[in-house]
Amino acid sequence: MADHPAISFRGATRRFGGSRRVGRGKPTATAAVDGVDLDIATGTITGVIGYSGAGKSTLVRLINGLETPDEGQVIIDGEDISAAGERQLRRVRGEIGMVFQQFNLFSSRTVARNVEFPLRIAGVPRSERAARVTELLEFVGIADKATQYPRRLSGGQKQRVGIARALATSPKIVLADEATSALDPDTTSEILALLRRVNRELGTTIVVITHEMDVIREICDRVAVLDGGRLIEQGDVYDVFARPQSPITRRLVRSAVGDVPSDETLARLRSRHPGRFVTVAIRENGSPMVDVATHFAQAGVRASIVYGGIVELSRRPFGALTVALDGSDAEIDTAVAGLRQVTDVIEHERVGS
Repeated sequence: MADHPAISFRGATRRFGGSRRVGRGKPTATAAVDGVDLDIATGTITGVIGYSGAGKSTLVRLINGLETPDEGQVIIDGEDISAAGERQLRRVRGEIGMVFQQFNLFSSRTVARNVEFPLRIAGVPRSERAARVTELLEFVGIADKATQYPRRLSGGQKQRVGIARALATSPKIVLADEATSALDPDTTSEILALLRRVNRELGTTIVVITHEMDVIREICDRVAVLDGGRLIEQGDVYDVFARPQSPITRRLVRSAVGDVPSDETLARLRSRHPGRFVTVAIRENGSPMVDVATHFAQAGVRASIVYGGIVELSRRPFGALTVALDGSDAEIDTAVAGLRQVTDVIEHERVGS
């Protein structure tokens, strides 16, 4: 592995516009990427997530040199491209493959010709191009589609062509920009598994740009959360899911896991179950996971699981269980205090409190 990150941002800022005025002052530009400091390690799969307008697309364009930072640095494989000329940028772009949301295939070219295109642009001899195209189509599982045109392919097959094309010149980095947003859930899983294989077998650094936390959960090693152009959170996927620091990240995690009931769901649960409600985090942190029902039973409290969600994240269980508790306030208080010594507990307000 290289002794430097595959991609580094150092205070990177990119502004657009200039038509908006503040008071009677000069027009001010809007920062689509605002002072971002981020390292993406070589050989990893890193997810960049945020809602619409968070700055994800601009971040991608800074990586492949289609945008230049107004301030700060963008460093690709140890090389600062912040003020690079077109010749340097072309060389750097040759080390970066792109996978697009809407596939961006040439409708008038066959599958093989689509995959061959970047090789031809790179000046690879025809005989070598043919062998490389065959190799790539076999790798992505559509060797039998070589002579077909994109209009005859399913969405998943089109994206496999897109991935093969992105890998054509053996890039060190692949950028997957909302690569599964146009696909159904089953096909999404297949494409994510293929990207994971690209990373594991070829050692390619992959940056996944998405608004879907499910994609982050399924494929990524690390995650960076953007909001309004700012990097508000980053870290290992399990750590960020387990202890999100910002309201936006908590909302994104909840959308992916569905482990904490909304206020509306909680109201419906209360109509069917009496008692106090708590939500207990299920985490694997190196010590034995808590047995929720046994813990409460030992404290003389009856616990009924009424809601929850547990998924596998980085090969470890992750989620939460909401339980309705029946017992005296003193017994429940003691049991909840004991649980808080080993995991996070949310106690929901009682009706009328």
